[in-house]
Amino acid sequence: MRFWGLKTCDTCRKARKALEEAGFAPEIIDVRADGIDPGDLDQIVAQFDDQAVNKASTTWRGLSDGDKAQDAATLIAAHPTLLKRPVIVMDGVWTLGWKADVQQKYLGQ
Repeated sequence: MRFWGLKTCDTCRKARKALEEAGFAPEIIDVRADGIDPGDLDQIVAQFDDQAVNKASTTWRGLSDGDKAQDAATLIAAHPTLLKRPVIVMDGVWTLGWKADVQQKYLGQ
């Protein structure tokens, strides 16, 4: 299991804790500290397209209209914190966020 998120993100911390308590040992990639490998970013965008961009973030609100018009891969490469979090991949299956459907998938709750 690979997990892209931010150490400072409350949702990511909750997700990570719940996954670890459920017996998973995710490989954590902090998008701010570690960055996002270009190959990984390509896969994330292929899976989620524009949904991969967190348009509710303060980073998004601070962008110009011209920047906002860029494609998801370009935006996230330039501003990794724009990635909607967490992104989790396990056994080739990708999930985005930590809503009830994602929790159900990993935790069975």
